[in-house]
Amino acid sequence: MIAPIRWPAEAVWEAVSPLLPGFTVEVLPSIDSTNTELMRRARSGLCDPTLLVAEQQTAGRGRMGRAWQSDVGSSLMMSLGLPLAPADWSGLSLAVGVSVAESLQPVLPPAQAGQPARVGLKWPNDLWLGGAGGDRKLGGILVETASFVAPQDGTACAPSASTARYVVVGVGINVLPRSGDGMSMPPGSLQDVEPGLDAPTALLRIMPPLVSLLRSFEGYGFGPMQPRFAARDVLQGRAVTLSDGTAGTAHGVGEDGALLVHTAGGMQAVTSSEISVRPVA
Repeated sequence: MIAPIRWPAEAVWEAVSPLLPGFTVEVLPSIDSTNTELMRRARSGLCDPTLLVAEQQTAGRGRMGRAWQSDVGSSLMMSLGLPLAPADWSGLSLAVGVSVAESLQPVLPPAQAGQPARVGLKWPNDLWLGGAGGDRKLGGILVETASFVAPQDGTACAPSASTARYVVVGVGINVLPRSGDGMSMPPGSLQDVEPGLDAPTALLRIMPPLVSLLRSFEGYGFGPMQPRFAARDVLQGRAVTLSDGTAGTAHGVGEDGALLVHTAGGMQAVTSSEISVRPVA
């Protein structure tokens, strides 16, 4: 029998509510997808800041509709929904990745044998582990937005800022080691980073800095966070191939979050989230 998970819902609420008035925390034993649920609520007119945590997802999904498998206790699966009105949305998923990676591993260990795996960022929305074990996927980020709509009861939902949208930031992280059968790359877990680190502890580490970063992004965009992304960029200087058949060498990201790839035709700025990028083996 699986022991009940002790989630720090009250501690998260106490840390975040001063930054997000009206903020609530919900923990559900099972749901199709935390992102899907918050998007459903937003489209029905519910736009309060909400953190939704699921112990199990029956239809979890990542970027481009990819499935995200999950079992109770083996993963951290959460989505944060809140109104946001940045001047420029470019680079939001990268900024979220910076915050999550730094919360899980504030200082990158040396890249040498005997050291813990390094939490890196793979454009545009993946958390990767590097080190002696080679590239492994630790987790992913899925950012979605919904326009504000009028609720059935006629109460106001949209904030005063005309550019605001309801943004849902989904984060899925492997907590325990898992099989890589059928996967394009081997999975990593938080146990590779810090033995004993569990989902509730990771949640409490991630949430307050993430909310602070989203507020900073709203005011200043991705530009100030670019150097922090660069410090963890797992594609920097590597030969890569794009899903559209283009090949080249990754040269970091621009201030707008675009991936810069030097190809036979010159430097190309990749902005579409529908294009996937893989390092050459």
